[in-house]
Amino acid sequence: MDMELRSGCPINLTMEVLGDRWSLIIIRDIMFGNRRHFRDLLNNSQEGIASNILAARLKRLLSLGFISKRDDPSHSQKAIYSLTEPAIQLVPVFAMIGAWGRRHLPVTEDLSIRAQLLEEGRQPLWDEFMEDLRQIHIVDPVGGANGTVTSPVLARLTAAFLEVRGKMAAGEGAALT
Repeated sequence: MDMELRSGCPINLTMEVLGDRWSLIIIRDIMFGNRRHFRDLLNNSQEGIASNILAARLKRLLSLGFISKRDDPSHSQKAIYSLTEPAIQLVPVFAMIGAWGRRHLPVTEDLSIRAQLLEEGRQPLWDEFMEDLRQIHIVDPVGGANGTVTSPVLARLTAAFLEVRGKMAAGEGAALT
């Protein structure tokens, strides 16, 4: 990890590594969206990250050891980005940030359902999810990227998100008729 240290405070150092606007969002999208290619991260960013910012943050996350990069065997010009162990260990942090946000900020039901499930599942669910992430990012990153290796926890979180989103769309459609 190559960085200038202002102090030895663990909170300060963590903020120096992850405190910019985009780093946690990119890790979130790789972790919860299984977005493993540059174009997927760029085009499916709900927050609208610019390509130059995405490239810079991916380079920084690579240099800090939060993600790894390998050639995609299915396409010579694509790379697969995978989480490393330090990023996978952020699952409880994401769960707590999501729980705090659900309590104190005007979140939407669809975008907060995964945070709710992680909060309700607590450490046992976080541990299970981290083990799944190790399988799809570290043990078999190519299989994890192409969908031949999956995460049961991620599938449950995604299904809940899609169910809530479907209900919201149906409610909007019913309101318009």
